[in-house]
Amino acid sequence: MRVRLLLTAGVLLASAAVAPLAHAEGAEGLSVYGYGTVGDDSTVTLSGMYRCLDDSAGPVFVSSTLVQGNRSAGIGGTQAVCDGHLHEWVNTSVVKDPAYQPGAATVRATLMQLTAGETGLPTPGFLAVEESDVVLR
Repeated sequence: MRVRLLLTAGVLLASAAVAPLAHAEGAEGLSVYGYGTVGDDSTVTLSGMYRCLDDSAGPVFVSSTLVQGNRSAGIGGTQAVCDGHLHEWVNTSVVKDPAYQPGAATVRATLMQLTAGETGLPTPGFLAVEESDVVLR
């Protein structure tokens, strides 16, 4: 019974995080699921949903930063598929010294496009930014 309740709660949290993005048809957006995981080997996994419309000007990435207490670290990056449809993103990284612990944390996620700047160097352009409270388990 407890497992069923936890699974149901997880599905509801995921649905709530995606609902605003799902209703914004034709718009770029980003959401973060209300949970993340910390493995025994200090592997952190965060995830959510995104939508982007056009990557013809340069590649688009979903990046995430995990904040817990006074600790902050970048957790991976995923190249986005910009076809106007909803896609799931999953970022994973091993973070040690000190490792993250199960419990409350905050995720800052960005949907960012790299375009050629005036100097020819890649310049980031932010398409969407999301900050969400999560529970690490």
